[in-house]
Amino acid sequence: MKKVKILAAMMATILIASSLTGCKNSSGTTESQKGTDETATTQSNAVSISGDKTTTKTVKMGDKDVEVEVTDIGKSGTFTYWSAYTGDSAVWEQKRVDAFNEAYAELGIQCELQFVPDGAGINNGKLLSSIAGGTAPDLIVSDNPTSCYQYVAEGSFMALDAVLDEIGLDVSSFYEGCKDVMYYDGSCYLIPQDTNVIMLYYNPEIAKECGLDPENPPKTIEELDEWSDAMTVQSDDGSYSRLGIVPWLDSGNEAFIVPYLFGADPYDKETGMINLTSGEMLNYMEWIQSYARKYDPEKINAFTSGLGQMFSPDHPFMTGKVGMTITGNWFSEALREYAPDVPYEVCAVPVPEGGRANSTTFGTNVFAIPSGTDAGKAEFAALFIKFAEQGSINEDNFAQWRSIPVIDAAFDDVSLTKEGDEMYALERQIANSPENGIPALCSVSAELSNQFVALRQNLIYNPDSDAKAQLQTLQNQMQATMDAK
Repeated sequence: MKKVKILAAMMATILIASSLTGCKNSSGTTESQKGTDETATTQSNAVSISGDKTTTKTVKMGDKDVEVEVTDIGKSGTFTYWSAYTGDSAVWEQKRVDAFNEAYAELGIQCELQFVPDGAGINNGKLLSSIAGGTAPDLIVSDNPTSCYQYVAEGSFMALDAVLDEIGLDVSSFYEGCKDVMYYDGSCYLIPQDTNVIMLYYNPEIAKECGLDPENPPKTIEELDEWSDAMTVQSDDGSYSRLGIVPWLDSGNEAFIVPYLFGADPYDKETGMINLTSGEMLNYMEWIQSYARKYDPEKINAFTSGLGQMFSPDHPFMTGKVGMTITGNWFSEALREYAPDVPYEVCAVPVPEGGRANSTTFGTNVFAIPSGTDAGKAEFAALFIKFAEQGSINEDNFAQWRSIPVIDAAFDDVSLTKEGDEMYALERQIANSPENGIPALCSVSAELSNQFVALRQNLIYNPDSDAKAQLQTLQNQMQATMDAK
């Protein structure tokens, strides 16, 4: 999901989706689980469950009947749940919680849902204050996995290994790239709800108009630059009526998505060192600055100011103001909703030599249980996580937002796969790259990302300034901050 900045029906088994995100507003994961039940094992490679504790029920999810698995842990009670979702995603969330409450009514377990904006209180300090004051919820789902990881490093979330064992949810087979955000110091703290794939969207009609072959999209940075030049239309007064691509638009505006695809590793977990001055990172910054020098950042800013955001009919891709943009699978839903007549195609994000070709960062919404949560309520919360990972619950999310399962085998049970959807097949191909991951996860993740974006903005508006020197200064500063924790 992605509509919060910003799940394919497996009826008797559990799927996991990792990423950014159908839930928008946070702008977005990986693999699966084991089982002790022989039947479950033969039905799916995704998750396994204890057969003697699990039954199947049919419940309502909105106006649909869905078959779900219910696990009896021999306890009853209520738990509180903060959800970051807004808009359409909040409607979907309410249906999910209502289905859970119906499924677990006979066992006396109920979820009390509260919608809490700004990443379930992650972004505005509300969650941290509630944890400190002893009034924290028992479970959250947030669209800000980077900040959640920093909360983990600071001791704000509880390790989940024991409680996952207790309720029979095995997450060992998630995509390795998703495990970047799941594990800290060898323990599991965060569970991806879903994941997303970052791609290059391009308008095939604009490509044809410019003499380009839409059946042969760019694969390298050099080819992307050539496409951008061909698509750009400049007026006599120097202003633009169309740009090929704005590298810092949409997912390009995120701190480390494109740098990671260029091959950069902003933080090395093995050495515990921040690395902003690698050749790959400098290559990325030179690419950014080359666009600023070529097109003039002031003119680009004048061109893009006033244009709509991702979920707006005024988004520059929807209005033909840009011919290409780097963003996630959720953008297909934005196009369907706001610009159904605008044609589009997708391909893997082009990268330079030495980059992570045909790969993606995993954008995901994550579940977490705050530190200090009562042991019993933590089990109820974990039951909800397990419930939420089921394919029957996730099908609408997959179908609408094109979010993806966190294990390859689960794709076979998604309706889009069964229907032969070409874009979803490409997502599956990209999702299986061994180079996928979630970059820059450390104890200063949020601050590092914010500082990096500010530095990049300065370099865009001062394209002849020394990027390496500024990156070195920020690297030293953030390393010192991290070492002091």
